[in-house]
Amino acid sequence: MNNNNSDTFSLAGRVRSIQHAVNGIAEMLKSEHNAWVHLFATICTISTAYLLDVNATEWCFLILAIMAVWVSEALNTAFEFLCDVASPEFHPLVKKSKDVAAGAVLLSAMGAIIIALIIFVPHITGD
Repeated sequence: MNNNNSDTFSLAGRVRSIQHAVNGIAEMLKSEHNAWVHLFATICTISTAYLLDVNATEWCFLILAIMAVWVSEALNTAFEFLCDVASPEFHPLVKKSKDVAAGAVLLSAMGAIIIALIIFVPHITGD
């Protein structure tokens, strides 16, 4: 089976891989309105963390939370594309699958909000 991947490592191959990944991120931003909400939330979170002068450990937790949301959104988007190819017509199991994947994004976003509150509220209230 030929999948256009070479068995040898090459710098050009790594550059192509990065280009594909950037194309995927761009596609997600073009096709998913929620990705723009995540982008806005990411910018707000990073700006707030900077303004509140959070420590290195707090930055790590915020970055992990932001990353979890983006990774779940990317996987959800990829999953939706695959479902649409596999079942162009409505199918109740495909709907359930898409709903579960969207639920994963919601869970990661809720977790990120909780982490942000745990970190930011003491900085804001002075506790």
